[in-house]
Formats: sequence, structure tokens, C-alpha cells
Amino acid sequence: MAQASHSYFCPCPRGMEAALAEEIGEIALRHPTLKVHNQVPGGVHCSGELIDAYALNLHSRIASRVLMRMAHASYLNENDIYDLALAQCWEDWFSVNRTIRIDVTAIKSPLRSLEFTTLKIKDAICDRFRDQFGERPSVDTKNPDMRIVGFLDARNFTLYLDTSGEALFKRGWRLETGDAPLRENLAAGLLRVAGWKPGMVLFDPMCGSGTILAEAAQMLAGIPSGSRRSFAFEKFHGFMAAEWAALKAAIKPNVLPAEPTIFGSDISGDAIVMTRNNLNQAGIPFAVSLKQIEAQEVKPPSETPGILLTNPPYGERIELRGDSNVADDEMAKVFFNELGTTLKQRFAGWKVFLFTADLGVPRLLRLKEARKTPFFNGALECRLFRFDMVAGYNRREEAKPKPVA
Repeated sequence: MAQASHSYFCPCPRGMEAALAEEIGEIALRHPTLKVHNQVPGGVHCSGELIDAYALNLHSRIASRVLMRMAHASYLNENDIYDLALAQCWEDWFSVNRTIRIDVTAIKSPLRSLEFTTLKIKDAICDRFRDQFGERPSVDTKNPDMRIVGFLDARNFTLYLDTSGEALFKRGWRLETGDAPLRENLAAGLLRVAGWKPGMVLFDPMCGSGTILAEAAQMLAGIPSGSRRSFAFEKFHGFMAAEWAALKAAIKPNVLPAEPTIFGSDISGDAIVMTRNNLNQAGIPFAVSLKQIEAQEVKPPSETPGILLTNPPYGERIELRGDSNVADDEMAKVFFNELGTTLKQRFAGWKVFLFTADLGVPRLLRLKEARKTPFFNGALECRLFRFDMVAGYNRREEAKPKPVA
């Protein structure tokens, strides 16, 4: 019997929409009922059968969640939203003994209080269950079984049931984090935007807790991002356990390159230990070469030029790498100046990508970026700077002295 088709919205880090649409398109090659529709700021709309939501949760490295659309309508006030939520057949999807959480986001909504709107949706769901079963689901804001998501724009309201549960960047392998770790789905998106593909040489000389390395190593090994965790859809009524087991059984490990291709280093010995532990927890079946060394001192780990991708330190993270008596801005200037010299002298032929919130990094490196792409790390506006390390050509022109009048 054919499954019903559902509309899905996959949110992602802002700036990653095109990368996510491309990734969903690749997943759809193996799941022909999955269709990619349009990108909007903050995510991608797609559609497919329920099994396609299973596949998206298992395989998407860039999506933050997979939200299944329950209803979409215009509204004037909170009562319209209550009525729409009350009309949905929540009991078809989960039982009254499941805990729930409601989250609402809005853009240009005329409603004054999102908290009140959230409360109205909760009341509607609980009233529906109470009318039918004489009891209502409990709210659990920390570890709910079911998450219901509302989105408001100026005129329309959309109601979603979250198929993912915990956010998809929580892969289930991270044991430890350093200072300001990258989210896993952002790291995966940066790898895609940088043009890295499994088999290409990758080097992260400021690897921290190893997020970029773990994402790349899982891709190289053929380990899906969702293979080590559970999902909300497993608690839905009618969960297709056999189909889910078949999806996971279809995973085949990749043939690994004969020579190592993924390398990392960090000045911190604790970071190296963290990275190694996280790689082990992520199920990586090969050794990733890790060294404790200052970023300014590194040499190419491979004779074959590749991609250097890193999230360089800033603020307090730079203090860990130097004399805490030196002012932050002076320390950053010295650090990036030395790093720029190392890149120019040793990494000819490499493509270097630095992901940072500090928009002055190219000037500090004394390098001219080939491209800068805006992304958001949460609410923090960042750039992915690309530098093509062609010997002798990418040094920033020194400011020429002005002629004396």
C-alpha cells in the first residue's frame, strides 16, 4: 500500500540553505519519493513519504531538524491558532502518555506575545486529548517525547510535528567539548561549501574537540550522521520498525583510501585527547593523525595539497595560546600575522578556509581572500574566508606611502 505524502521543512544554520538543498537532492537519488522544493531563509522545504523523513533524519548532516507539516492557514488572532491546533488529529500520531513541548517562532507577526500563542497551542492539544480520552499529555520542556513547532509570519500560521526529537546536530557521539565548539551540522555544511569530498586531503590545525575532523571522518567511512542516536519518529503510532531497520541495514562502509587523508593538530594536549575520544565515540574505523603543535608552526601533513579548514580561536581562546598579560587585540594580531606567514611559506597549492566571526582576519593574516561567504553560528554572524595559496600572489598589497605635497 502506498504511503501518504507529507510536506517537510528542514531548518538549518542560516547561510547553509543551498548546501542543505544539494544534500537533500543527493539523499533523494536513493529515495525517489523524496522531492526537494524551495529554499527559504533558514531552511529547505521538501516532501515525501514517512519513510523519507526517516531517511532524512538518518542521512542529513546539515539539517537541524525534520519537521512534518500538520496544518497551514491564515490567522487574525490567537483564537484562530487555537482552533487550527485543536482540529489536528494528534492522537493519530502519539498517545496521551507522551510528554510534549511547544516552540513558536515568528517573523513580522502582529501578535503581541509568542508565549501566549505557545500556551494556546498547548491548550488546544491538551483539550483535544481530554475531550477524547478524559486525560491530557504532560508538558516536559527538557526531554519531551514530542515537539510541536509553530511558525507565524504576518498572515499565515504553520504547525509542525518534529520527527527528529533532539536537534540533529546532536549526533550521539560527542563526549567532550572545548571552548566554543562548532555545532556538528555547521561543520558538515562548511566542509560541503569548501568543496571537500571524501578522499581529498583535509587538515584542521586548530581542531579543538575535533568536530570538523569527526564529520569528515564519518563521511569518509560512510557512517551516516544519525546512525548512533534515536529519533522522535520511533515513538510515533504506526512506527515502521522493519522499514527503519532495513534503512540502517542498507548502510555499507566505504572503501578507505590506502594513504591517510584526514589530519588534525592543536596547541592543547587536552584538545587532542578530546578529539581522539570523540573520534572513537563516532565509530571512526581508522586512525586520524593528530599532533600537539602551535598552528603557526605547522607544516603540510601531506605531499598532496588539499583543503585546510579551521575555526580559528578568538578572545579567550587566543589567551590560552599565549601570554595572558598581553592585550587580546595585540595577541590576535601577532597570532594571525605568524599564521599568515606560515600559510604563505609552506602551503602553496592549498585551499585555506577560515571560519570566523572576526571580519578583520584577512587583514591580520596579510592575505587577500578569494571569497567570503556569510553564515550564522547561532545568532553570531560569521564569514567563511577562502584563500587560494598560490606562491607569491596572495599577499595583501602593502599600503603605499602617500606622495608628499
